[in-house]
Amino acid sequence: MTADAAPGALTEEIARTVEAVPGVAFLRPGLAGRLRSTLPRPQEGRDRTPTAGVRLSRTGSAGRWHVEIHLVALRGARALDVARAARRSVEAYLLSVLSAEAAPTAAPAHVTVTVTGRV
Repeated sequence: MTADAAPGALTEEIARTVEAVPGVAFLRPGLAGRLRSTLPRPQEGRDRTPTAGVRLSRTGSAGRWHVEIHLVALRGARALDVARAARRSVEAYLLSVLSAEAAPTAAPAHVTVTVTGRV
């Protein structure tokens, strides 16, 4: 998969990668998630991973990807360790997916992880 073919799918895969990291409680919900009713309505075809805590951008068609991740960590885990593990996991995932797009000496993306809270 290339990011140009399916940027939404790439964002979802990044979200799944982050949520699988030990110590991550969840991705930071977006405004829509905060305003949603407490009685969720089932929506057909909505088995997708919430991606509000992942931003994916790129400067130009051949520029380096920039990934911003905002997550909430579990209280028992050290926030710094969780952030570093999340960054490493995303970098490894992107390297496997975007290696054809990257220059041989450069990483395919710049990944920033911010821990916005603990639960």
